[in-house]
Amino acid sequence: MAVTTQPGTGGYQMDAMPAMTGTPQGLEYMASIDQLIIKQKIEIVEMFTGCETKNKFDVFNSMQQQVFYAFEESDTCHRLLCGPDRGFIFHIQDNYQQEVLTIERPFKCCAGVPWCADGCCQYPIYIYDGQRNKIGMMRTTNYCCYPHFGIFDNSDNQLYQITGGCCRCQCPFCCKGDVDFPVTAMSDGSQVGTVAKTWGGAVRELITDADTYSVRFPVDMHVIHKALIFASVFMVDMTLYEYNDNSGGAGS
Repeated sequence: MAVTTQPGTGGYQMDAMPAMTGTPQGLEYMASIDQLIIKQKIEIVEMFTGCETKNKFDVFNSMQQQVFYAFEESDTCHRLLCGPDRGFIFHIQDNYQQEVLTIERPFKCCAGVPWCADGCCQYPIYIYDGQRNKIGMMRTTNYCCYPHFGIFDNSDNQLYQITGGCCRCQCPFCCKGDVDFPVTAMSDGSQVGTVAKTWGGAVRELITDADTYSVRFPVDMHVIHKALIFASVFMVDMTLYEYNDNSGGAGS
C-alpha cells in the first residue's frame, strides 16, 4: 500500500484499502491492525478562554501514519452549559473525507448516574457504519467506585465490558503513567484488549485538555468489534476526561 505525506499532521497518510466482502465500506484497514492511537487536537481558543469547543482527533496506526480523522458535531449552548453531559455526533472519516463511522449520543437532561446506569439513567452512544447501518452501541453500566462501560452489538447483546480503575488522574507532578481500561469478553471473562489514556507530556497535560488514547485488540478480531472498541474511546473521553472549569467538574 502506498503511503503519502500528510502536511500539517506530523505523520503520514495511508491510501485507501480495497473493498472486502463482509466488511463495512471504509473499515477495511482495521482488518490488518491491532492498535490505533487517537490524538486530540489542541484548540487555541479553548486553551485561552476556557470555552468548550468542538473536539477534533487525528487517528494513527502504530507507525504514526494517519488513517482516520474524527470531529465533533454538537450544539454550542449544550457545550457551554452542559459540558461533558451534552449530546454529540462524532464523524469518523478516512483520508479522503469519506465517512466510515458515526458515533451519536442524543442529549438527555438527566442521565449517567452510576448506580442506576442500567435503568432510567442510561446514557448510550450509538455506532453506525458509513452507510448509517447500526453496528452496535455502548453505555455505562451500574457501578460504584470503578466506572463500567458495556459494548453491545446491533441487537443489544453485550459483547464486552470496559472497566476503569478507582484513580484515573494524570498530572505533571505524579501519576505520569498511562491509565488502562481493560476490555473483557462477556463470553468467558478473558481480557481481549485495552483502551488507555496515554501520558501526553508535562506541558500538554498541564495547560491543555487535549488527550491522547490508544486502543489494542487482537489482529484477528472481527472488524466490527474492533470498530466498536475504537468508538468506546469517545465515550470514555467524554464521560471521564472532558470536564473543565466551565462544566464544574474535575479537570482532566
